[in-house]
This record gives sequence, structure tokens and C-alpha cells, in this order.
Amino acid sequence: MIEGEGTRPRADARRNRALVLQAARFAFEEQGLGVPLGEIARRAGVGAGTVYRHFPSKEALFRATVVERIELFTDTARDLAESPDPGPVFFRFLASVVRIASRNKALCDALEAAGAGRFEPSPGVGEDFDDALEVLLSRAQEAGAVRQDVGIADLRALLVGCLSMERARAGTGTEAGGRGRMTALMCDGLRSRPAVTKLDDLPGNRNGAWCEVCGAALAAARTGRPARYCGGACRQKAHRARGRTRQG
Repeated sequence: MIEGEGTRPRADARRNRALVLQAARFAFEEQGLGVPLGEIARRAGVGAGTVYRHFPSKEALFRATVVERIELFTDTARDLAESPDPGPVFFRFLASVVRIASRNKALCDALEAAGAGRFEPSPGVGEDFDDALEVLLSRAQEAGAVRQDVGIADLRALLVGCLSMERARAGTGTEAGGRGRMTALMCDGLRSRPAVTKLDDLPGNRNGAWCEVCGAALAAARTGRPARYCGGACRQKAHRARGRTRQG
């Protein structure tokens, strides 16, 4: 009995932390770092004091929510590092990152601030992502698919700029050329030879459902909750990333 009573507060604390993280994840995704901490507490159904007990500042909570996503990007890039088609894989990965992050204000804010040296999601997380992305870039260059004068700093700047433009076009309802137009132009500018990048048929996926890990289009769910991942591999990656975030 005593042991059970002693473990209850820990279980409550874990539950409250999970509620805060979940509420923060959605709030930051919608509004970015500008969302008030009180709004996050309200969404989580807890008091502001509970939020501060788990996260000393709004910036710390923001970091916790974006780390999971950046780690998923990193894991995906590492899984693709030995692909036999490094050129197409590199461009598909870039398109997926833009597609996923452009719908997430928190990720856009984090990647933009990190690129300007104003933000580090967590020790080593940003560096790991850069390293994994640089491997894909190098292999695509070795295959002759990407210009040789492009470096990782160029690529990060292009990604941030592309994210900003895709969000701006989505906010104005611009449909000229279709969604993903800026991403296609970015990819074309990176190619070593003139080509026209053809992305997935975005308007055809009318339910707007994309895998949260790799960005692949998901079939519309006929019943029950809509799917979040395209398959077991992506589901496992997301589970591992959440586990690392909880341990942190």
C-alpha cells in the first residue's frame, strides 16, 4: 500500500508532462513560438505552475516539441544514406522535409532560427541533422545529380527560404502552378543538369493526409481515426523519437 501511494505522484507527473507536451506540440505547430504559455496550460487542462514544474521556460518547452520531429528527419536521412539511387532520394527527401515542415509553424521557426545561429533544438540534435543531410547531399553530388558548388550551409539556407515561401503562398491561397511550386524550383536550382522537378500530385490528396515521418501521401481512412504513418517502419521511428524526448 505504501509503495503504491509513493508511486502515484510519479505517474501523475508523467501524465501531466505528456499532456503539456501534446498540447504544446499542437499549439506551437499552429502559432509558433509566439503562443502564450497560458494557452498551452489551458489546452493541457493544467495550471501554469504545472507547466513550469516540468519546463522552466516556454523556450524549453518549445525545444522539447521540435526535437522529436528533427530527430525523425535525421533518422529518415540516415536510413536513406545507402540508397542505390542517391539523386532521386535526395530530392524526394528535401521535398518531404518542406512538405511536412511548411505545415508546422514550430518547425519553420526552429529551422529558421537554427540556420541563423539563434537556436539549438538540443545539444547535438541540429548537428546530427546537418551531418545526415550532408551525407545525402554528398552522395547525390557523387552521382552527378547535384551541383558540385553546393554546400550544407547553402542547402540549409535554401530549405529555410523554401519553407517561408511555401507558407506564404499557402496563407494567400495562391494556386498558380500548384502547391509545392517553390519546392520544385528549389530542386531544379540544385540540379547539375537542367531538368523540371515533378512532385507528388498534391491536390489529389484531398484529405490532406501525409505520413508524419517520410511525408508520403496517405490513403483516406474510411472508418476510425485517420492514419498518421505510411507503415510500420515510420511508426517505429516516431515511437523511438518520442521515447528519446521523454527521457530528455
